[in-house]
Amino acid sequence: MVRGKTEMKLIENATSRQVTFSKRRNGLLKKAFELSVLCDAEVAVIVFSPRGKLYEFSSTSMEKTIDRYRRHAKSGINNNEVTQQWKFEAASMSRKIESLEVSKRKLLGENLESCSAEELHEIEGKIEQSLCHVRGKKNQLLEEQIATLKEQEQTLMEENALLREKCKLQSQLRPAAAPEETVPCCQDGENMEVETELYIGWPGRGRTNCRSQG
Repeated sequence: MVRGKTEMKLIENATSRQVTFSKRRNGLLKKAFELSVLCDAEVAVIVFSPRGKLYEFSSTSMEKTIDRYRRHAKSGINNNEVTQQWKFEAASMSRKIESLEVSKRKLLGENLESCSAEELHEIEGKIEQSLCHVRGKKNQLLEEQIATLKEQEQTLMEENALLREKCKLQSQLRPAAAPEETVPCCQDGENMEVETELYIGWPGRGRTNCRSQG
């Protein structure tokens, strides 16, 4: 005899419903036991009858299995919340980056076709404000450079003054030069006579002696 397919709906007859409950409950508990033994799985089954009677099966301890389930469920909820938070923050950051890119392009004078007069006026004000900041920073840097150059100039002037003082002291401490020796001259215009001899002829032969007097 071929068994027909059971229709999934509430059994109207109370007696038939109780019989079906008992059979399927026992089959469920049996399957749970077989699953725990064959697959070394931790299994727990809790069933309440229509009258509120409790039927349960646990391969280890019902309390330990329930605690384990609660920890796992709580961890899963926390992980899900963290994941959702990350997704939200990532989407928010992406929108901010996109908005900043649009503002930057407008400040550079790009993509202004869709801007209204008020938006253009606002962009102009931002650009002028930025220019004021840039000029102020530039003037500050120039003033700092000028102050640094003045300090360097003052330092160089002081060093030059010290060098001049050193040169002055060295010139004062230098010994006086010795007087130059002079050749005495004849007094009263007297002339000194110098007698020289001049020989004319070949060496060893007779030669003419010429004497001259200065």
